[in-house]
Amino acid sequence: MVATPRPSDGSSTAEDTTEIVQRYQQMVYAICLTHTGCRPDADDVFQEVFLTYHRKQPVCHDEEHRKAWLIATTLTVARRVATSSWRTRVVPLPPGMPDESPEIFAFPIEEYDELFRAVTALPETYRTVIHLFYFEDLPAAQIAALLDVEPSTVKMRLTRGRTMLKEALTKENTHA
Repeated sequence: MVATPRPSDGSSTAEDTTEIVQRYQQMVYAICLTHTGCRPDADDVFQEVFLTYHRKQPVCHDEEHRKAWLIATTLTVARRVATSSWRTRVVPLPPGMPDESPEIFAFPIEEYDELFRAVTALPETYRTVIHLFYFEDLPAAQIAALLDVEPSTVKMRLTRGRTMLKEALTKENTHA
């Protein structure tokens, strides 16, 4: 499917962006949540990704290109939020003061919660390929192109990520 061309004056309509948000909101929010671990940060990343899309109106040759642009932008913004100077310089509150830190995302089903915690605990390189492969159903070759790495690198990260997940989930279940 070919992306809808921009209006001839180069401007975009709110309807175009709204359609794109509706089509890709679940995918983008899932990546945001997986990479930030909490709703407030995921909400910020989500909003910034689609605001950037609306402002830049990237020329996409097809839907796969648009999807790749959104994934790459989401990963970049999430990485920026995770490594921001504010996050790296946060000092814990003294004992006795009320903690108003963002709540960690939780699923209503404990098994999903365990899997989510295990995936978000992975180092970013493994978390990214695991999420794109299993949750976005992207093939290893497409993930490699998106991340600008070799397909063999993606396959190795998938293997190592699976091993880490298995260890984390087995360890968590034996302590339960």
